Amino acid sequence: MGENRGIRTRMLLVTAMAVIIASATFGSLLIVRHQLQNQVTQDLTSDLAHSVTTFQNLESLRLNALERENALLADLPTLKALMTTSDKATIEDGGVHFWKISESDLFGLADNQGHVVAAYTTNTADTVSPVKINEIGSGSAGGHLAADIGQLFKTPTPRYLVSSGRLYACSVHPLYFGKEKDGILLGYVITGFVIGPDLLRQISQVTAVEATFLSQGRSLASTLDESTVRQMASTTIVEGHDLDAPVTLTLGRARFIAAMRDLTPSAPVPLQLVVMKSFDQAEQSIRQIDRLVLFAGFLALIIGTVLMIWLSKIVTRPLEDLATGVRAFGVGDSSHLLPSDGTREVRELSLAFARMRDEIMRTNQALLESERLATIGRMASSVSHDLRHYLASVYANSEFLASSPLSEHERSEILSDIRTAVHGTTELIESMLIFSRTGAAIRRSHELVATLLERALSLLHAHPDAAGIALTAKHGDPADSAALVDGKQIERAIYNLLLNACQSARTGEKEPRVEARLGIRDGIISIEVEDNGPGVAENVRSSMFQPFVSEGKQKGSGLGLTLANCIAAEHGGEVILVVSSPGKTIFRMTIARGIMQHTSSPESANQKRWAAG
Repeated sequence: MGENRGIRTRMLLVTAMAVIIASATFGSLLIVRHQLQNQVTQDLTSDLAHSVTTFQNLESLRLNALERENALLADLPTLKALMTTSDKATIEDGGVHFWKISESDLFGLADNQGHVVAAYTTNTADTVSPVKINEIGSGSAGGHLAADIGQLFKTPTPRYLVSSGRLYACSVHPLYFGKEKDGILLGYVITGFVIGPDLLRQISQVTAVEATFLSQGRSLASTLDESTVRQMASTTIVEGHDLDAPVTLTLGRARFIAAMRDLTPSAPVPLQLVVMKSFDQAEQSIRQIDRLVLFAGFLALIIGTVLMIWLSKIVTRPLEDLATGVRAFGVGDSSHLLPSDGTREVRELSLAFARMRDEIMRTNQALLESERLATIGRMASSVSHDLRHYLASVYANSEFLASSPLSEHERSEILSDIRTAVHGTTELIESMLIFSRTGAAIRRSHELVATLLERALSLLHAHPDAAGIALTAKHGDPADSAALVDGKQIERAIYNLLLNACQSARTGEKEPRVEARLGIRDGIISIEVEDNGPGVAENVRSSMFQPFVSEGKQKGSGLGLTLANCIAAEHGGEVILVVSSPGKTIFRMTIARGIMQHTSSPESANQKRWAAG
């Protein structure tokens, strides 16, 4: 199953392409977003500074207009005449007329010492009803207004006034009797207008900023809603950050870039102007760009995937065909067509493999031919010696029979020698025939293996190599050894094992002895053949099942163990050397009792055994 492991090249290419495009898309998205945010922050910072300048310029225009109006009021002779009376009640009653002329939200008159003698303002409902200081006690709204206006004279450059939670932009102008240079200072005229949300919104439409006036943690006027103003008033992050060092604020769900301008030098109380620009519009643009980048990346991913699948097919299909051809050749199919298309490298690889396959086939054929010739040579060399020996015996004994008169006893001995030679020749030829038929279809029938063992022993008793050897067999009830086998082949395999044991036992130092034991377990029949010969030499143990290997024997074709092993393999078993030592050698042949798959060689049976184990 090893060939099915691992990822396919096509999948690897498509995955790699998808990862690269996705990484490039998200990397580009992060870089573009970071650059855009930095650029937006810089642009908003620059716009904030320009907007504040515009905001202050508009405010300065209104203050300059207020200054001019106040200067005109100060030049009115009737107002100067009113101030010369120095009577507080008279000034306060007469001042109403001038307040109405000025049409300002705040109007006040002060003597030459800076004491407020009359002050008028609209009420908190923005109606035109005046609040007079002589109608309300000093602890009331009017008293607070006069006191607050009086604080303006303690400020070097009075421009803003905070009174009763309202913010005023003010103008203080001296009032002289005569010329300003050499006249007498009669008092001061104070006018102002309320800086409220409506005014801020009008300016905000021009400057595109959000503005808030803060005093001692309270909002005096703002273009923002109340909840946002309260949240901003409670934070201290903007403190100490002027227009050259803006900060980012998050108020609710909105993000702002904010800066502060300290107006305390122009007001009698701490006063700050906080200006902000929203990131909403810029972030909306960034989100739109993000969506465009993501859409472009997704489109590139789809198109790239389709193209990569198409290209990978062009590249990998010939490789897959080539791999199929390699696997087919590995199992012996040399007719599989190899790919002739694909990239240049694939075509070169296919041609190289085709040349290598042809070369291997030619080499294989040459090796088979060489092996066949070598086998024929070994067979001829092995068989010729035995055939010459048997034929020489027949020829010599035949001459004895024909050349001289012999007694009955001598004639019997000569006939026995001739019979032995003929029997050996027949046995040799039969072994060659069985060896040549090994691997062909076998004819199975129901047989008793115990009976086959007894028949093999009976045949062995007639063989000269078994003369003088103690042969014994152990088996249980013959009915228990029933099996579906080719009886002649199994009998021949047992006979070869017994004959091999007899030939080995004869070369030992002890009295020759051979014992055969039959056993049955788990559907497997085993026949063990033990002899007390010198054992199998170390140098032939690895090749003793190969044909024509008869080292250590004075006679024999070297086919006995080979035939036994091949026959056992064809019956789902094998022949193995269990023990080999001086005085004790055991060979075990196993066969299956039932119908098994045929195997063409002992090697395939060994592979089956190892796979099962």
